[in-house]
Amino acid sequence: MTKVAGSPVLFDRSLLRQRRLRAQRGEPVTFLLNHVAADLIERLSVVKRSFAIAADIGTPTSALRNLMREQNLAEMIIGVDALFPASPNPSTIAADEEALPFADASLDLAVSALALQWVNDLPGTLAQIRRALKPDGLFLAALLGGETLTELRQSFAAAEAEIEGGVSPRVAPFADMRDIGALLQRAGFALPVADIDRLIVRYDTPFGLMQDLRGMGATNVLLERRRTPLKRATLQRMAQIYAERFSDPDGRLRTTFDIVWLSGWAPHESQQQPLRPGSARTRLADALKTTEFPAGEKSGSR
Repeated sequence: MTKVAGSPVLFDRSLLRQRRLRAQRGEPVTFLLNHVAADLIERLSVVKRSFAIAADIGTPTSALRNLMREQNLAEMIIGVDALFPASPNPSTIAADEEALPFADASLDLAVSALALQWVNDLPGTLAQIRRALKPDGLFLAALLGGETLTELRQSFAAAEAEIEGGVSPRVAPFADMRDIGALLQRAGFALPVADIDRLIVRYDTPFGLMQDLRGMGATNVLLERRRTPLKRATLQRMAQIYAERFSDPDGRLRTTFDIVWLSGWAPHESQQQPLRPGSARTRLADALKTTEFPAGEKSGSR
């Protein structure tokens, strides 16, 4: 694996591709991706604009592209998929999210669903997307973040500390919404927005959740993951702790998925611009119908 310059390498992306491929060949679990794809289409439909060339960057299946075509949201939709050789499609190109193949100012729209959380160099990827967009081009993406899988993480940590006397990274860390939002500004996007949706999924046991994660191709791909097999006693204790701490009155277990939404525009002169400092024509004190005092002077001073 090639180290991304200036960025820590957290994820084994070769292993991620292997596990995604295994999930596709088995019984893929797509409920989460389908949910996010439908939400992304709803958000995109609010934008009253036609797009000539759109790119779907890294979305694990064709679900998003299919919905975009059904809604006629772009004249041409290009899929960027690292697994392309396994599922050839004329409108899909083989590329990694960390090395996008687009020329500067070549896209009108870039979208991505549940892919960018596995990128080692997210600032670099966002900068590449920004450069690939034409002026006034739109970027809209969803990735896992925040408290995603917090119940599973806490249960594994408590069980390992109790049974094995230490804790190893069993579940990948997820970025905070505020940190990701700041990266949009750093990448040069205009009018950046980040918000979060929380989805609670319920399971009978933690093992059902772990089976679904395998079916999503989303099991542990951390480089620093423990390579030794998980002890049966630790796994059983994890399940007990999960049930004790995160069960509903009916006995079913809660699992959190936080979907972080990102949007931003490639800068263009037609976009709303912030006012220059000192250019306001109305004083704040006048708007609030109060008295303005010089800095350091308190109300009531003589």
